[in-house]
Amino acid sequence: MNKGSLTEALVAKFDGMTKKAAGDIIDFVLESIVESVKSGEGATFPGFGSFTSAKREAREGRNPSTGQTIQIPAAVVPKFKAGKAFKDALQAPVKKAKAKAK
Repeated sequence: MNKGSLTEALVAKFDGMTKKAAGDIIDFVLESIVESVKSGEGATFPGFGSFTSAKREAREGRNPSTGQTIQIPAAVVPKFKAGKAFKDALQAPVKKAKAKAK
């Protein structure tokens, strides 16, 4: 799924919604999540998951093509942790397949 297909799904689900309105809603939600994580607050959606940030320390690495040692600077990176309902939804087909195999 990408932004275009999500926009189409919103338009199909909500009668009378335009593609522009659906796109604006998606943009607003994503921008809000980014701003919340950027501010250090994070964003939590029960059952779906949570978005946070983490600090990654500076470290030494290697250039894979030359083997030369390089310095990798410290960075703040985004993290996502899936919620229980999301994880369970992904496991449902696996559990059914295992039950049929027995």
